[in-house]
Amino acid sequence: MHIAETRSERIEVKTTPSVKALLRRAASSAHMNVTEFLLDAGIKAAEDTLADRRVFRLDDRRWKEFQHVLDRPVVNKPRLAGLLSEKSVLE
Repeated sequence: MHIAETRSERIEVKTTPSVKALLRRAASSAHMNVTEFLLDAGIKAAEDTLADRRVFRLDDRRWKEFQHVLDRPVVNKPRLAGLLSEKSVLE
């Protein structure tokens, strides 16, 4: 989260009394209030969850293999083209 940003959005969470007490204890031990604690933990979890969708690391051999695959000539795949042209089951 950027420090200069103004907090203007609200996230509401319902929980049990025991979970709320646990969060309060954890926040207190981290010298934060519950909101700060939840935001900090949520942001870290979100960044970790999304990291593997943005960044991946390969050793030299695998990087060369990856580049080789990317550089291969395009191969026409009629079945794949047909599948992608069909309406999705989610539509």
